[in-house]
Amino acid sequence: MVVSKSQPAQNSTVLIFGAGNFGSCLASHLGDSLHQVYMWAREENLIKHFNEHHRNPFYLTQHEFPETIHAVGPELPTEEFIASMDVLIFAIPTQFLRANLKLLRPRLDINNLPLLIFVNKGIEVGSHALTLEIIADTCGADIAKASTFISGPSFAKEIVERQPTSVSVASFTEEEAAKAANLFHQPHFRCYTGGDPIGIELSGALKNVYAIASGMSDGLGYENNTRAMIITRGLSEMTCIGTAYGASPLTFLGLAGVGDLFLTCSSSNSRNYTVGHRLGKGESLDEIMKTLGSVAEGVSTTKGAKAIIDMLGVDAPIANSIYDVLYNGKDTRAAIRELMALPPSRELDLPPNVGEPARHLLRKLGLGTPGSITPPSQYQPNL
Repeated sequence: MVVSKSQPAQNSTVLIFGAGNFGSCLASHLGDSLHQVYMWAREENLIKHFNEHHRNPFYLTQHEFPETIHAVGPELPTEEFIASMDVLIFAIPTQFLRANLKLLRPRLDINNLPLLIFVNKGIEVGSHALTLEIIADTCGADIAKASTFISGPSFAKEIVERQPTSVSVASFTEEEAAKAANLFHQPHFRCYTGGDPIGIELSGALKNVYAIASGMSDGLGYENNTRAMIITRGLSEMTCIGTAYGASPLTFLGLAGVGDLFLTCSSSNSRNYTVGHRLGKGESLDEIMKTLGSVAEGVSTTKGAKAIIDMLGVDAPIANSIYDVLYNGKDTRAAIRELMALPPSRELDLPPNVGEPARHLLRKLGLGTPGSITPPSQYQPNL
């Protein structure tokens, strides 16, 4: 099994793909921890401004970044530059990840592989693929198996303010997860490792759908009872979808699951909550997306989530209602009324048939099939 290169005890060299809110905040966190950080961006004016003023002109504009960070681009870094990195972090929106990984793959040396960390949250439109599958399709199964994933309740603004934050770090091997956790771990930024990357990915993607629902409810004028209902029933739906997919239901009780769900459903700092809130106030989705100023992954993720829900045959009325509001023109108040008019049902049920999508993905990675590598004990999907 391919593993990433050994990491230095300190002062790693890190390349972050993406200079948006989250990529920038991670650059600040690592640069402040005395790592040498390079942040790749497509915008020449951003690169020039950042290197001259140590400020991002578009994101976290009030924050002064450490001098240990340098912006690079707009062309992709060379093979030699990438080979000199200890760590590559991908903070590119999910919908653009496949194209960038296709371009990057020829520059990756599998025998000198940097630690690969993915922090995007979403489901690819069209393919309905998780990031893990996108990596396998573009870079090969060996690189996908060596990748790590970080998710959890972590607003960028609070990270750069060094407010206490905790995240989940998952990979198929404890060794890779531990490398990523050690890179980020600081007294104000605590990392917990795990072995269920599929569950971590589904948690990070699906919670954005329910953040739209929570914002929509608040925009309609509903208050605490309704928000608590959406968060709790949203968690139930997420767990049901994830378990049917093949993830561990316990993952949804962690930081990447209920932790991130609670955060994004409760704060106007969440872009997905903001989309829902403006929908509840009567604005059209087209107008919201034109003026939002940043990517709300939950809008595109809702399409992928709907396809997965239909494929799995699970009951997810809140997610289905958000899809109808976003893509079928359903009135927001009508969606709430229909949800509340559903007949009584059991509160907690896990699906009887679980795991086929995860089995398919593991087969693509060469895991869990005859003669292949057996998934480590830390990863125990519901197969």
